[in-house]
Amino acid sequence: MAKRDYYDVLGVAKGASADEIKKGYRTKAKELHPDRNADNPEAESKFKEANEAYEVLKDADKKAAYDRYGHAAFEGGMGGGRPGGGFGGGGGQGDFGSAFSDVFDDLFGDFMGGQRGGGGRRAARGSDLRYNLRVSLEDAYAGLQKTINVPTSVACNVCNGTGAESGAEPTTCPTCSGMGKVRAQQGFFTVERTCPTCSGMGQIIKNPCSACQGAGRIEKDRALSVNIPAGVETGTRIRLAGEGEAGMRGGPTGDLYIFIEVAEHKLFERDGNNLYCRVPVSMGTAALGGSIEVPTIDGGRGRVQIPAGSQSGRQMRLRSKGMPALRGGGPGDMFIELAVETPVNLTTRQKDLLREFEDLSEENNPESSSFFSSVKSFWDSMKG
Repeated sequence: MAKRDYYDVLGVAKGASADEIKKGYRTKAKELHPDRNADNPEAESKFKEANEAYEVLKDADKKAAYDRYGHAAFEGGMGGGRPGGGFGGGGGQGDFGSAFSDVFDDLFGDFMGGQRGGGGRRAARGSDLRYNLRVSLEDAYAGLQKTINVPTSVACNVCNGTGAESGAEPTTCPTCSGMGKVRAQQGFFTVERTCPTCSGMGQIIKNPCSACQGAGRIEKDRALSVNIPAGVETGTRIRLAGEGEAGMRGGPTGDLYIFIEVAEHKLFERDGNNLYCRVPVSMGTAALGGSIEVPTIDGGRGRVQIPAGSQSGRQMRLRSKGMPALRGGGPGDMFIELAVETPVNLTTRQKDLLREFEDLSEENNPESSSFFSSVKSFWDSMKG
């Protein structure tokens, strides 16, 4: 029976990239694996077919030959990358362990230590740490230098991070021969697991340090001085390289990430680099106009002129009185939003004056007059 096109076997288009080919093979390997298809006698042959296709298409030279000559490139007489004809040898069956190893490492490489070949995780990198820091809006405006206490793991000073007593050197793990991984063959499916003897380190310690029990690190609180730049906002992330958790047995230290949260303010509301301040004004000031004094985030004062006849919600801008830009550029602006306040707890005299004013102000409320005129027209149209 004629062989199927390798691209069709993997379900990818001709000219597919290496990543697309690997993704296609990974999908087929999961779909057709015999362990998942015990009731399907054709699954094993199709699985081998997918393996054969991937063995050719994953290799740039073999793929080029296949694209030019098709299956004939591997049937002898075409020459290629090896003596004896063809790129793949052996009729193109390929090596399952080699092909599936790529996908296995792609799927599980990080979990197993992220390394292939010589040596396991002899010196594992320490974990990154997260620290949540809450600052006031004033501190976010001005920036500050702050000392924080971070509970973390630091290198053991008794064994200098090696994990071994009296400076003794760790020895190669006899189970995995220093690989940090062991392989088990199940039929033609090869499974790699973390070595149970050395926990993936590739080394064992016969005389562990009494202070750290062989880990090479101990728990300790550290005081760090952190520079918080002006203009930070909630969600800003500051990275301190090498200030995270110490690595196992002398491994490199992780990083510390500080996440900023800016607390809400009683007077100001922030939107990006702009600030908003809601200022109540009396009904008389809004009607007659006047001048008011408002606070600014730097602790200063600003004077704002209120035009006569101002309504609630009117905004006025104080340029460059907002927050500084974190990554360059000019500062934001501050917006004053007026809230016209209706007087309460009126005296009898005040009520009489307001009634008199109301009788005289029929022509002084254009918005109200326009609204009720529209309402009257609406009701009249409904009657019609």
